[in-house]
Amino acid sequence: MDRPSLEVADVFRAHGETYRQQYAGSMSPEQWRVMRAIEICRTAALGGHVQQCDHCDHQVISYNSCRNRHCPKCQSLDKAKWLQARQAEILPVNYFHVVFTLPDLLAPLALQNKRVIYNLLFHAASQTLLTIASDNKHLGAEIGFLAVLHTWGQNLRHHPHLHCLVPGGGLSADMKKWIPCRSRFFLSVRVLSQLFRRLFLALLQQLYDQGKLSFQGSIGHLSSPQNFKKFILSCRKKEWVVYAKPPFGKPEQVLDYLGRYAYRVAITNNRLLSLREGKVSFHWKDYRHNNAIKIMTLEAHEFIRRFLLHVLPNGFRRIRYYGFLANRHRAAKIHLCRQLLGQPEKSTHITTAPENEPISFLDNLNSEDLFICPVCHKGRMVRIQSLSPWPNFRTRPPPRHGGR
Repeated sequence: MDRPSLEVADVFRAHGETYRQQYAGSMSPEQWRVMRAIEICRTAALGGHVQQCDHCDHQVISYNSCRNRHCPKCQSLDKAKWLQARQAEILPVNYFHVVFTLPDLLAPLALQNKRVIYNLLFHAASQTLLTIASDNKHLGAEIGFLAVLHTWGQNLRHHPHLHCLVPGGGLSADMKKWIPCRSRFFLSVRVLSQLFRRLFLALLQQLYDQGKLSFQGSIGHLSSPQNFKKFILSCRKKEWVVYAKPPFGKPEQVLDYLGRYAYRVAITNNRLLSLREGKVSFHWKDYRHNNAIKIMTLEAHEFIRRFLLHVLPNGFRRIRYYGFLANRHRAAKIHLCRQLLGQPEKSTHITTAPENEPISFLDNLNSEDLFICPVCHKGRMVRIQSLSPWPNFRTRPPPRHGGR
């Protein structure tokens, strides 16, 4: 498998130390850990192992992965395993892609209150879909869907939005029949947008009243009740964008689409073009100009700053399930959906790999033999030596001083 000649890790290794020295006071522990993890991913610092072909003696050194969910190199394993698990849940119906986007006016508040605002985004969007779909004036059914949080735009700026993948139909109230939606139409985006705005702002006001929001720097004035009230009114006057894409075709296309969205990071390595004279250049798609592919060049520190905007709080779940796909009753309700749709039950076999053999596993994920020798194609690659991680290698952020 060909690997990109330039990686996010290269930018971090070249400019990460000076960035940390300059901005240590404003970096969160999560951002610090993400930087260090990406810098040492698949290097000798994390240890690894040596494999040797039992036929031609060809040797390969494989270093361990950081396994950080923000690392562009470490998503393929989790993505593949997750997709295999999702295969059993794909139904023989059209699927719709619905996107809920927060107005730019709310982005600074979201950036300072990531866990609270992102949770609110999930709650408001999911309740909007479930409420409108259950209304007999629209679909009159219990739908199921998964939602994936993205916080970036193509230019790496902060742009929180939620991607929802929804089967085109749902279960009747008595659970005795499948109610399909129209073949090319799911729900009115205008109706969805209005309810989404109303729910989100009502819940945001509750959070403010409960003292659960933080206001620093440029949004410090919003701590005043009068100013916050004006802020809510300004948000209410904004157009809230809810976008529904046309339905997909075959189930395989749904899985492919799922994979592209569910385990995406802020920027992939294959979009990077160059790192020269302290500047990073990368491809980006300009949605406002007919999806034109353009080149953006940023100072390395600005590139790092934008990348770190999208580091999520520890333990935050960026993929969530609702309706008949909610975790608690998913298996039983998927089984019921298949019965009502006249489709036989699916079974899947999930391929596993040794915990610290990411390269051999990922590069051959779909092959019959995961460990066939890449040189002679006859022997098998056998582990002959383990490589220990560097001792006392610092992966945690330094302690903050002065009560910060």
